[in-house]
Amino acid sequence: MSRLDSFIRRMKAQSDILNYVSAELALPPEGAILEVGLGNGRTFDHLRERFPGRRIVAFDRALVAHGSSVPAPEDLILGEIDITAQAFAGQGAALVHADIGTGYADKDAVTLTWLPQLTSALLAVGGIAVSGLPLEDSLLEPLPVPASVPADRYFLYRKRA
Repeated sequence: MSRLDSFIRRMKAQSDILNYVSAELALPPEGAILEVGLGNGRTFDHLRERFPGRRIVAFDRALVAHGSSVPAPEDLILGEIDITAQAFAGQGAALVHADIGTGYADKDAVTLTWLPQLTSALLAVGGIAVSGLPLEDSLLEPLPVPASVPADRYFLYRKRA
């Protein structure tokens, strides 16, 4: 599969799973949505449409998003995500979306030393995590993804009590 086709497949899976979460899964009534990895801002923009009225906080190393997809200054946290997001641990996010995989096994292995535990710490009980990388944490219960999402392309979890 070409890298272009792989990218298209990933974006389709991401859209399908976020649409599924917004239409089919109950989020905790309170709590922000956390976008771990703002990137170009496309997903942030999609989250704004799917979850109107929810605060969306985005994290990234540096701001590179398209001007139309930049969060308000108080909702944009720049720096090393594994450090900056710690300030939000225990605040009870309703949804955490993390698409920060690189496609390089060695780099993603480093990310997976902190991302599962951080995601668990960020979520409220009953909160939902959507990730491009598998999140192995005892407090994160794997959920089935929509049929349109290929196996191991995207992952879905709910935080256990």
